[in-house]
Amino acid sequence: MDRKKFIRSGILGIASLATAAKLLESCSKDDNNNTDINASDDGTCTVSPSETKGPFPIKTPSQLVLENIKSDRIGIALLINLTIESKNNNCLPLAGVLVDVWHCDKDGNYSEYGGTTMQQTDYTSVHFLRGRQTTDSKGEASFLSIFPGWYQGRAPHIHVEVLTSSGTSLLVTQIAFPENVSSAVYSSTNYASHGQADTSNTKDNVFSDSLANELATLTGNLTDGYTLSKTIIVSG
Repeated sequence: MDRKKFIRSGILGIASLATAAKLLESCSKDDNNNTDINASDDGTCTVSPSETKGPFPIKTPSQLVLENIKSDRIGIALLINLTIESKNNNCLPLAGVLVDVWHCDKDGNYSEYGGTTMQQTDYTSVHFLRGRQTTDSKGEASFLSIFPGWYQGRAPHIHVEVLTSSGTSLLVTQIAFPENVSSAVYSSTNYASHGQADTSNTKDNVFSDSLANELATLTGNLTDGYTLSKTIIVSG
């Protein structure tokens, strides 16, 4: 399948994003790769860093069971492929757990919040760029979104929470982006007016002490969109 047509079509006609992820694996990759060091070939692994939910967590995740979380937001296509593994089970994939994701739009604004000094634009009544999926037998969950923007004092990031099927939280973490990719995106149409991120990964108060375990692998380009891959390891 032509990657360009695939991403731009919003994967219409594809049964699920799990299928989409498999198709994208067969597409050519560019050089914007970063090795995910949480898991290793010998089966050892490290629990992903625990981070804060705030300040804009999902208020009602059970009502946002979505694969496509883009809504009406404009931006470069981003396919988010997450694999959840269990430290307590020899780092094997963890099936049947809930995965919640949320992030800001191209201008650094979150849905479900606003009208305050922290975020002046009021998006309290809408729910873009938030969603929940259940991992499959391979521990995988995928979301179709856009490349996030940034806001003052934070490097670009995505929030993730992993929960049991009954809703018990196993881990809250965050995902960082390679700075060369972010810089290219923020120079592109639709993003350029907001400028470049004011905080680097190493200066970010979340990533500065744990970046190696939170940096995502990204493939793709500005024209076709990007695919983000990240393995998240929980202790449960």
